Amino acid sequence: MADQPTMNKDLKSILGKLQYTDDAKVVEQITRQTRQVRDRMSGIKQKIVVMSGKGGVGKSMTTVNLALAWARQGSTVGVIDVDLNGPCVPRMLGMHGKSVEITPEGARPPEGPYGIKVASMDFLLSETAPVRWKGPMDLSPVWLGLMEMNVIREFLADMVWGDLDYLLADLPPGAAADKPPVLASFLPDLAGAVVVTTPSEVASNVVQKSIGYAMELGINVFGVIENMSYYRCPSCGEENELFEGNTQGMCDALNLPLLGRIPFDRNFAKTFDKGAPLLDDDYPTNQRYDDVVGRIQSILDYKKVLAENL
Repeated sequence: MADQPTMNKDLKSILGKLQYTDDAKVVEQITRQTRQVRDRMSGIKQKIVVMSGKGGVGKSMTTVNLALAWARQGSTVGVIDVDLNGPCVPRMLGMHGKSVEITPEGARPPEGPYGIKVASMDFLLSETAPVRWKGPMDLSPVWLGLMEMNVIREFLADMVWGDLDYLLADLPPGAAADKPPVLASFLPDLAGAVVVTTPSEVASNVVQKSIGYAMELGINVFGVIENMSYYRCPSCGEENELFEGNTQGMCDALNLPLLGRIPFDRNFAKTFDKGAPLLDDDYPTNQRYDDVVGRIQSILDYKKVLAENL
């Protein structure tokens, strides 16, 4: 067997003979798509990603209810459902079965409650059709990840949003903690990220890694929403803790605000599960989300004033 120096020398010799030719004009395609995404989103004031890094924490439910809370206050809102394999935002908003409108200008997303515009792969799939990845992706998860990125970039480039006050992107949890922040980098002039967790120590450990990676990339993290903080009895209204974690401690360690604690509310959750979102302004859980968007808006206003005075 050849020794290590000889192997390295042979490898360098082989690599030196390889020439890269961009026959498919991949760089040109990505540049065009990136420019088109920026043009499509030029009329959007605030772009916010909702991320976690951990599956099963209720991230999509949070995204939907943040959108509804802002829309209740009179803002124009859009939602991008970036989960290619398990899109669920349209169903939660009672929009399952709708479709995008194809126009000469591009694809116009359909509207849900309060005029919320939604872009989702769900509008492009049949009831039971899975998203299948063929070709080299079958052989390598790296290729699969690249294909997903290209599909999402093309998806964003095709959507005509018009003027919006807020655009929320519901990011997939990803197979690794770094995937959501990488997807977030596709959005031009990103205002920041909202992170969703549960009080579970298992969830917090994973979420903390995603927050750290997002910060390393320079993504502004507004704070953390603790979902399923406690269980509210649908009969008597009594509230009991579900986990014994310490989300506030995690936030303190990361120097981030805890934006709100949302209960597990069975009556509330089942309306979204059935595609009939609960729109009652006075419902306690809706008021919790109203409080959260109020805190996020305060952060946005503060940063705007700070930037104007620099």
